[in-house]
Amino acid sequence: MSDQTIEPRVLKGFRDILPWHEAERQRIMQLLAETFARFGFVPIDTPILEYTEILLGKGGGETDKQVFRFDDNGGRDVAMRYDLTVPFARFMAAHLHELYLPFKRFHMAKAFRGENTQRGRYREFIQCDFDTVGTDSASADFEIVLMIDRAFAAMGVNGVHVHLSHRGLFNALLRAIGAGSNGEEVLRIVDKLRKIGRDRVSSELDALIGAEARDRVLAFVDAGATGAGRDVNARIVDELERLVPDAGAEIGRLRAVVECAGALGIADRIVVDPSITRGLDYYTGIVFETFLDDLPQIGSVCSGGRYDNLASLYTKERLPGVGASIGLDRLMAGLEELGLASSSTRAADTIVLCTDEALLSRYHAIADALRTHGVAVDVYPEARKIGGQYALAEKKGIPTAILTDADEPESGRVTVRVLSERANHDGLSIDEAAALIARVVQEPSR
Repeated sequence: MSDQTIEPRVLKGFRDILPWHEAERQRIMQLLAETFARFGFVPIDTPILEYTEILLGKGGGETDKQVFRFDDNGGRDVAMRYDLTVPFARFMAAHLHELYLPFKRFHMAKAFRGENTQRGRYREFIQCDFDTVGTDSASADFEIVLMIDRAFAAMGVNGVHVHLSHRGLFNALLRAIGAGSNGEEVLRIVDKLRKIGRDRVSSELDALIGAEARDRVLAFVDAGATGAGRDVNARIVDELERLVPDAGAEIGRLRAVVECAGALGIADRIVVDPSITRGLDYYTGIVFETFLDDLPQIGSVCSGGRYDNLASLYTKERLPGVGASIGLDRLMAGLEELGLASSSTRAADTIVLCTDEALLSRYHAIADALRTHGVAVDVYPEARKIGGQYALAEKKGIPTAILTDADEPESGRVTVRVLSERANHDGLSIDEAAALIARVVQEPSR
């Protein structure tokens, strides 16, 4: 055997996830999955590897520089998915005749981008996507907005506002001021407003489209984001209609979403904000970004919008859709900074202690019986000093322990120790032990 060891290192932008962080991530993903399912969304999955032509399409964009791409063992040009949207477009085209429309899906999985890393942004990351495809309706648009609100409520995260606008409305403004040919670049400049500030945005717009058109764009952007609430949002939509009078359909859609928000009591968490443009060019309708009030500098933690044709590269059938994506890693970084993420994990509800290895079958029988009552049970594997077993249980966040000895198999009774209280509850049946453990686990302080 070589006496040389390999340094245990990971690639830049990739991470090992320790148990307490992974447990919190799994908890959040479970809450999200339950929320999406309550709205009738179903889960899907797609491969991490795709043919490069599937992911990059016509190519030529910034994404080409970030994708992890290589030739596989069969000489095929393949790449790792950089988001969950493009694979979903391929998925819909491939399975259209097996599915139904409208189709509502959610997908929580890893994606990969070779970009510069920073807090909350890595080269391997988890996205939580949810989309409705096959309908261009105000109902579907509002349902995504409502799901965003309900998802953050399910996670116990308060102080969240969804900022929304309409890309079609912005496009109508650009056509009206003669800047339609520069539309994509204007949208990308305005999309950087929170990052580079109004002065730089003004300067870049001036250089691109001139002072007069710039002033019209800035007047449009400044019309919103003055607050939240039913009346405020209605006034902003009225002002946008005045600024872009020839966009009746777009104004009507935005107004319908705002009115639904008011009717369902979430208007105080909705901000009509025309500066939200979503720089990607495939958005055509309602667009939205979600911000944590106490941590605006982290950026949007849930973004999305409406697109006219999801799968145009892969099928001739038109598939309008609307959806959003939660960047789980960025969200968790924000929750940790705000002190809203759990930093501990409970490996089990109880642990059966080992004082005599001759009783091994007894220990596992107790554990198995408790599991049938819904109790998560660990078993200490060898006879060690009892103090060391208690110490391990506390390190693993296990709140209770089970003790038994050679005299108890006949009676079927056990002792439950509540570790935080250093208190024993003797002579309990399995049913009684399970009930006690459940009460201990459910106490808020634990």
